[in-house]
Amino acid sequence: MAILKDKSALVTGSTSGIGLGIARALARAGANVMLNGFGDPAAIERLRGELAAETGVQVLHHPADVSVAREVAALVRAAEAAFGTVDILVNNAGIQFVAPVDEFPEERWDAIQDVILNASFHAIKAALPGMKRRNWGRIVNVTSAHGLVASPFKSAYVAAKHGQVGLTRSVALEVAEANITCNAVCPGYVRTAIVEGQIESQARAHGLSPERVIREVILATQPTKRFVQVEEIADLVVFLCGDSARSITGAAIAIDGGWTAR
Repeated sequence: MAILKDKSALVTGSTSGIGLGIARALARAGANVMLNGFGDPAAIERLRGELAAETGVQVLHHPADVSVAREVAALVRAAEAAFGTVDILVNNAGIQFVAPVDEFPEERWDAIQDVILNASFHAIKAALPGMKRRNWGRIVNVTSAHGLVASPFKSAYVAAKHGQVGLTRSVALEVAEANITCNAVCPGYVRTAIVEGQIESQARAHGLSPERVIREVILATQPTKRFVQVEEIADLVVFLCGDSARSITGAAIAIDGGWTAR
């Protein structure tokens, strides 16, 4: 059922991983989708074409660098120009770096804030006027369990993700009477390319098999001892964008295998 027919969505960081899964699910639910992110241009064009052919909706791509405020604004304008509206905004782009706080490179701190927190602000600021004019909008910030709890050596990421949750709540209160919702989705560990790299590096550092690293290091805080699936996150986002979720706003929804229930 095309519950998002005639809607248009913009998903940042959507050429791979969680963002791509969300973009696919939104397109399958009937929404036109603007992809955003880096990668091989030919591969992105194949991906765009395949998704458009599969779903019958408009699927476009914009290569904006979301760490740059003016490019975020240009991305939203491009989506509005192409589709006429940006009804759904999913702030998904993210990067990671791990180091003790007293050794954390300042440029890495700034980059993480720019890509995660600042980009979310700039995208919301650019998209909200159109949503207010139409008296309808859905904003979903893909944060993390680290938007709710902390881990050592991830100060920049934890700060940015906590900031996204706070931004979510403030925006939700501001637009509560305009038929616009703003929510945060907070996944636990998902087996993305970034996590695959962590598994490999931890296995080398500790002399463990990848299987032991997954269970004893990566998923140690995740009670289900299994990775959250991209499709599970995508289905939740689609639900939040539908009319059945119109009373859910300002929420930070954990989808983390019980991590934050401890």
